[in-house]
Amino acid sequence: MRAVTVIGMGDEGCPGLSSLAINAVAKAQVLAGGERHLDFFPQFRGEKIVFKGDLIRATERIAELASEHTVCVLASGDPLFFGIGNLISKKVGLEHVDFIPAPSSIQQAFARVGMKWDDAEILSLHGRQIEGLVTKLQSLRKVALFTDEVNHPRAIASYLSNFGETDWTAFVCEDLGGKEERIRKFDIKLLSEEEGINPLNVLILTRNESEWKSPSIVPNVPEENYAKRTPKKGLITKKEVRILSVAYLDIRDDSVIWDIGAGSGSIAIEAAQIAKNGKSYAIEVDPEGIEICKQNVLSQKTDNVHVVSGKAPEILERLPDPDCVFVGGSKGNLYEIIRICLNRLSSSGSLVVNAVTLDNVAEAYQSFKKLRLVPDVTLLNVSRGQPLADYLRYEALNPIHIFKVTKPEGFQR
Repeated sequence: MRAVTVIGMGDEGCPGLSSLAINAVAKAQVLAGGERHLDFFPQFRGEKIVFKGDLIRATERIAELASEHTVCVLASGDPLFFGIGNLISKKVGLEHVDFIPAPSSIQQAFARVGMKWDDAEILSLHGRQIEGLVTKLQSLRKVALFTDEVNHPRAIASYLSNFGETDWTAFVCEDLGGKEERIRKFDIKLLSEEEGINPLNVLILTRNESEWKSPSIVPNVPEENYAKRTPKKGLITKKEVRILSVAYLDIRDDSVIWDIGAGSGSIAIEAAQIAKNGKSYAIEVDPEGIEICKQNVLSQKTDNVHVVSGKAPEILERLPDPDCVFVGGSKGNLYEIIRICLNRLSSSGSLVVNAVTLDNVAEAYQSFKKLRLVPDVTLLNVSRGQPLADYLRYEALNPIHIFKVTKPEGFQR
């Protein structure tokens, strides 16, 4: 037996424990866990560590005691599945820890509903922000969610409703294995109004559309799907330009992206669709543009996009450091914007600047030259087929210069 044994429990308490788990508790000198779990062992006479608030300090105490005592840690379900097991391993050392798992609440929830779950995505909102959930859901058909007292099922349903993300059936699985176990089925609207849900719950969401297909891996939203300032046509980046510009940003799943001079927010939105576990910031100074960005965030269901009202470069100091930066507008401050963005970029981060007018092209080129950087430059000429009577002709779009640099190691200007 190792110094620390982490035991998974269900809400039924001791009756659900194996003889191996019971023996581990009987031999322990220290018992740690939440009050709910510790209450199952009123006869225990050794030292107890109650998990309240600061889990880091509690696990540090466990690590201290484990050098001379045998310790049992009580956890919910499978301790290594969105549980405390990983934290214990890091603090104590994996070689000193044994795990005795119980069925996780997710397993129990799907079993009660009678639904297979090998095709489900498991997400946790326990102690986490809800922002980004809607973006993730766009590519999912079946989801199970760990909830908490803030992100409870009613709040989640209300949040989804704000984005029009309502075509789901919800199963609320309460107090699984406990005396008040209850499984209920809702649509999103009814769930957003439901009171009195047990705080111990798991939420399962399944899509209603049997013919639903996940969206394209490469975002390519037509211009007409975006709200934009008319007749100012230039304030929406054309689809072909977006596809190439977003590709040049080298976005990863958890990237932080800045879209400076966001206009209608299309680059920020399509970048966010790739960085589902990241965040995208649409930075715009024009009040009308700000409102249009917000409309597009809602219509494109990308809740990991933050619309920021302000002028670059001054507003940038309020934002977290980026991994990727796109500059579509600069209001005459392009050199300073490029310099500051490169200083703030993460190691090997990407900076992409789009320029339409000859003035902007010259300003971008001279800015990089002044910073002693040699960008990759692409001149993109796009023509689209347009019908003319019984014929097809080409209609040219404005040519775009795309400048791209990768932050050099040790860059500081």
